[in-house]
Amino acid sequence: MESIGINSEELFAAIGPAVVALVAIFLILLSLAAIVIKAVIYCRIFHKAGYAWALGLLMLVPVACMVMPFVLAFGRWPIERQIQELRQQHKETPFEPAQDSGQ
Repeated sequence: MESIGINSEELFAAIGPAVVALVAIFLILLSLAAIVIKAVIYCRIFHKAGYAWALGLLMLVPVACMVMPFVLAFGRWPIERQIQELRQQHKETPFEPAQDSGQ
């Protein structure tokens, strides 16, 4: 670059901070997108398990993200409780076969 009269150090001094700023902005946006995607995924998981969807946001908290997988793995899910209650109700309800009209 010496042939055109621009020193490489001068070029880096002029362009370098802009490139660093663009890379930093890109990385920040990429990190925010990853955090949002992670939050949405965990909110869906907790909602499908029968918990409040907002518990998925706890996965963004450093200590809670180590505890909550144990709650999901070893705790009794609210949806399991609902299924058990429905099974109990079904057992208590006597089965009555449909009456044939004799046609």
